[in-house]
Amino acid sequence: MSRILVIGSSNTDMVIRVPELPRPGETVLGGEFTINGGGKGANQALAAARAGGAVTFLARVGDDDFGRRALDSLGAAGIDTGPCIVDADSPSGVAQILVDAHGENCIAVAPGANARLVPGDLAAAADHFLAGSIVLLQLETPLATVQAALARARDAGCRTLLNPAPAQPLPEELLALVDLLTPNESEAEHLTGIAVSDDASAAAAADALHRQGVATVLLTRGARGVFLSEAAAGGGQRAFPAFAVSAVDSTAAGDVFNGCLVAALAEGRDLAGAIPFAQAGAALSVQRPGAQDSVPERAAIEAFLRAA
Repeated sequence: MSRILVIGSSNTDMVIRVPELPRPGETVLGGEFTINGGGKGANQALAAARAGGAVTFLARVGDDDFGRRALDSLGAAGIDTGPCIVDADSPSGVAQILVDAHGENCIAVAPGANARLVPGDLAAAADHFLAGSIVLLQLETPLATVQAALARARDAGCRTLLNPAPAQPLPEELLALVDLLTPNESEAEHLTGIAVSDDASAAAAADALHRQGVATVLLTRGARGVFLSEAAAGGGQRAFPAFAVSAVDSTAAGDVFNGCLVAALAEGRDLAGAIPFAQAGAALSVQRPGAQDSVPERAAIEAFLRAA
């Protein structure tokens, strides 16, 4: 099995359940309030570990209770958090999340120490950039650090995956370092200017990303499933239908998908086999509230696939 190195954010999620998401200027009375572990990097690392991957995590957290709890929780899940950096000069990241009665959410993040993860911090994980490893990143840490990590991974012979969330413009020199890009519909539109609403527009957006240097695009479309496009000769394009489930909370579905995807790839599955495994993990996650609390174990994913 290939090792997985996840580089990214760690947050503490403060979640309020509301009947409907507020409009600008509107106050909505909510119900249950919970505090959960979160952050795209930490969520994806946890999802990969619970799905069976051998995971190392690099992040920057504050020297505070939120940071200590995050590292303790991830370590208890079997994740190597040795490279993580405790920052005495910045608080840990936090996120305020509103979740409505249909499972849709809106999120505001105060990045804290996540914004201080600099390219020099990659030295803490130097021993984990190994040929054949998989390196997974997102965009909740500085873009310069993301690009430096992708370049270092490429030079070491690692397979690179980028989940381009939250959406922001990305230079072509960064995208050219990505082996597999996993945008959702809005992120794909942000990167290409093409609104994704069906297979034809998904194919057009993927082609635009191929022209920017991305070898493989895996476009996630929620209840419409996943669209895979490979630029290599013979790769082609293929749609994978979603599993039909009743969503309670979609907060970490994309993170679970990405974590389960790299776990499946690390054990040698091809994309055609890894994608349904990742979809099953995400389908299970949206049926439970919370971010890290919703991440399924491998046994549950396998049972879901057998019953599907």
